[in-house]
Amino acid sequence: MSTPLSRRALGGAAAGAAAAAVLGATAPSAQATPAEQRERPFRAAHPRRHSRRPNILFVLGDDLGWADLSSYGSPHIRTPHLDRLARGGVRFTDAYSGSATCSPTRFSLYTGRYPGRTKGGLAEPIADKSAGLEPTHPTLASLLRDSGYATALIGKWHCGYLPDYSPTRSGWDEFFGNFGGALEYYSKLGLGGEYDLYEGDAEYKDLRYYTRILTERASEYVSRDHDRPWLLNLNFTTPHWPWIADGDEDASAEIVRRIKSGDRSALWHQDGGSIEKYAEMVEDLDRSIGQVLDALKRSGQERDTFVFFASDNGGERFSYNWPLAGNKGSLQEGGIRVPSILRGPARIDGGQVSDLPVFTPDWTATLLDLAGARPHPAYPLDGISLAGHLLHGAEVPERDLFWRVRGERALRRGDWKYYRGRSGRDQLFHLSEDTREHADRAPFEQARLAELRAAWERIDAGLLRY
Repeated sequence: MSTPLSRRALGGAAAGAAAAAVLGATAPSAQATPAEQRERPFRAAHPRRHSRRPNILFVLGDDLGWADLSSYGSPHIRTPHLDRLARGGVRFTDAYSGSATCSPTRFSLYTGRYPGRTKGGLAEPIADKSAGLEPTHPTLASLLRDSGYATALIGKWHCGYLPDYSPTRSGWDEFFGNFGGALEYYSKLGLGGEYDLYEGDAEYKDLRYYTRILTERASEYVSRDHDRPWLLNLNFTTPHWPWIADGDEDASAEIVRRIKSGDRSALWHQDGGSIEKYAEMVEDLDRSIGQVLDALKRSGQERDTFVFFASDNGGERFSYNWPLAGNKGSLQEGGIRVPSILRGPARIDGGQVSDLPVFTPDWTATLLDLAGARPHPAYPLDGISLAGHLLHGAEVPERDLFWRVRGERALRRGDWKYYRGRSGRDQLFHLSEDTREHADRAPFEQARLAELRAAWERIDAGLLRY
C-alpha cells in the first residue's frame, strides 16, 4: 500500500537524519512503466549559493496526454529533449492540471486559484468574447512584474479577447501569440474564421508553421541580455487539433477552404489525423522545446533559470493515456493528470521522480515564493508553495486537490479520490492500487466517501455558480 502524502514528503532540516535513510531516488529510464514510477521518495536538494533571483521559463503543451512522452511510458513517441529535462530535475507522476480543458486551467495558473473563483474561469473553455480574465485581478505575471521581473507571454493566451482582455492588460510586458483556443497552423485562422496572430494588441502577419514561429520568438527572448530576472510563459498550441504537422500545406489549404466557406467545425478536424500524425506533432514539440533550451544554455542563463513543463489538460483523441481512464474534458485521471517536469540546476538536484500529488495552482504559489514575490492579500491562493519541499525537503501537509466542471466533481486526498461523473453516482477510488479507476470502493468505504464528499461541497460552496 502506498504511504500517505504526509509520509511521502521528506521532513525538513530537523528530520535530516531520518530523511538520509530514504534518499537516493535514481533517474528514470526512458521507458519507465507507471508501476516503476511509484514509491520513489523525493530527494531534497542540497543548499546552493545563488546570486540573483531566478528566471522562470514556464512551458505548456496543449492537450498533451499524461503518457505521451517517452519518459512517461509512451511506446511509440520519442521525446529526448523533454526526457533530458526530466533527468536534470524532477519528474512528477501524480501532477494534475487545474481543470479538464484549456482556458480554466490557464486561469488557475495565472491566478493561482480555482477557476470557479472568477467569472471567466466558469467558461469551459472560453469560446466567445463574453468572458475573460479581468485586468484588475492579480496574476502570476503582475505580481512578479511588481516585484521587479520582466514578463512575457508567447503563444496561446485563451483567457479572453480584445478589446477587453489581453496579456498586456494582465501583467505581461510583452505578448506575441493567439487569443483563441485553436487556430490553423499556417493561415492563423481561428474557430470563427478570424485571423488570430498578434504582437501586443496589433495583428502580426506571418504565415509560416506556428510552432516554428513560437520557437523562434521564445529562443530570441531567452537569448537577450536581460538586466533583471524574467518570466516567460511559452504556450504552444501543439499538439492541439487540427492535426497538421510542419510541411502539411495541402491539408492546411483544405481546412482553410472549409473555414472560408463557413464550416465552423473545420478546425476540429474530425475527419483527419492519426496516431502517426499525432506522434509527429508531439515529437516536433519536443524538438522545438529543445531548441529553446539550447538557446537558454548558450545565453549563459541556464543555471539560474527554473524551467517548468506541463500540459494544460489531459490528452485528446489520439493521445496515449494508458493506464489512465478518460481524456480531455473529464475529471477521470486521463482528463486531468498531466506530465509535469521541473528543473532548476542551481537549486534542485536532478534525476528525481516524485509521486507527490500536486496541481496547477501549486505552481503559481511555488514560483511566486521562489521569486520572492507575495500574493495579493485580497486574492488568497488556492495552491500551496512547494518551494520549501523542493529546496530543503520540508514536509508538505496533507491537503485536498479539488476540481469542478459542469456535470462532474472530483477531490483527491492522499491516495483516495472522490469522483462523481455525469451519471450522478458517487464513486471512490484508491489510486495507488487502482490507477485506472475501475474498482469502486464506495460501497465498502461509506464513511470515507461521506467525508470526502463533504470536503468537496465545502470548497464548492465558496465558488461562483455557473
